[in-house]
Amino acid sequence: MTRRYFGTDGIRGQSNLFPMTPDLAMRVGIAVGTIFRRGAHRHRVVIGKDTRLSGYMLENAMVAGFTAAGLDVFLLGPIPTPGVAMLTRSLRADIGVMISASHNPFQDNGIKLFGPDGYKLSDEIEAHIEDLLDQDLSGQLAKAHDIGRAKRVEGDIYRYIEHAKRTLPRDVTLKGLRVAIDCANGAAYKVAPLALWELGADVVTIGAEPNGTNINLDCGSTSPGALQKKVHEVRADIGIALDGDADRVQLVDERGQIIDGDQLMAVIADQWALEGQLKGDGIVATVMSNLGLERYLDGRGLSLQRTKVGDRYVVEHMRKHGYNLGGEQSGHIVLSDFGTTGDGLVAALQVLAAVKRLDRPVSEVCHRFEPVPQVLKNVRIASGKPLEEPAVRQAVQEAEARLKGRGRILIRPSGTEPLIRVMAEGDDRAEVEAIVNELVSVIGAARSAA
Repeated sequence: MTRRYFGTDGIRGQSNLFPMTPDLAMRVGIAVGTIFRRGAHRHRVVIGKDTRLSGYMLENAMVAGFTAAGLDVFLLGPIPTPGVAMLTRSLRADIGVMISASHNPFQDNGIKLFGPDGYKLSDEIEAHIEDLLDQDLSGQLAKAHDIGRAKRVEGDIYRYIEHAKRTLPRDVTLKGLRVAIDCANGAAYKVAPLALWELGADVVTIGAEPNGTNINLDCGSTSPGALQKKVHEVRADIGIALDGDADRVQLVDERGQIIDGDQLMAVIADQWALEGQLKGDGIVATVMSNLGLERYLDGRGLSLQRTKVGDRYVVEHMRKHGYNLGGEQSGHIVLSDFGTTGDGLVAALQVLAAVKRLDRPVSEVCHRFEPVPQVLKNVRIASGKPLEEPAVRQAVQEAEARLKGRGRILIRPSGTEPLIRVMAEGDDRAEVEAIVNELVSVIGAARSAA
């Protein structure tokens, strides 16, 4: 079924353009409130947001929708996405909402929804919401005496801070570590530096002066250059770069080198396996994770299970097959012993625990394998299905035959843009680049012919 509103991670788009309008946000509140309004008790929803200017507009619109549907609203203010997921369960809410477009620029915004268990909604529930959004919702409005109330509860962010701190092993302290953290001028600008300081670290903070328009602007996990510079400047032991809603993380070692999600998962998997805490004898990652990670884990007797791109697919596989560690190369790491969604701060704390236990520099602890050369290019398409063309299929088969046993190829449509993503990896960079260029050429020709 073609979706009109929901993408791979909730509803997302440019603010004040469909579907990110206050009218639709209010309707989402009514529709979601209708679905989760079950039983005779007072129903409640928690709403968090990042620091985008449009957050004020969408927050108020959603409050109108939820209260009109008869739900009481708890407004958390700026808080990381994993904090919303955690507080949805902690406050026994019927639904959780995060207003954020994650790592996107400030012009964009989005709506992420969590069920009462703290997990993102299933495809079936999202389809039900879409059906309601296209209907007349006037019949779903609460009677006058049943209209919901709303109140701001900013103090509850400290529940999340305490939750994050408790994920660090009790015998580990961050004393003696100088930590530089880039909060991307986003949702974690209050909680992350405070949590690290309370755990004993000497904290140097950047990207913690949001003004509504500077979220992810030349900062955060998608632009770690500022953090690399700061690590050098203050001689930090480690740098932590979060994104706009703090559900993903990239690290910078003491030499200024970037450490991506694949390396972080290798560090955590090793440490947890050593301590007998790793479940499933492996981890779950997406098809984008580097072949080097797979080979490294295999050498340690651990498996790498791959899913489609998107943290929701990682989480689904983890829940179904009993894994407690999964994530994406981008730094979206899910630790199911501690939470239901990606958590940049908690993932960073697990790496810091390994650094302290091993008593070695971050550059040594977090460089577990040499990544296999990986090349990714995009082909923009306007219409048609070029991947189904015989010439494209033949080119892909020939390329796979060339790399058999020495690499892999991945071609997939983007879930958010009109693009075909072409990725190949293998031990020989020149060969991989040539293969990607050839496939891009063939797909481009098929697109033009269509």
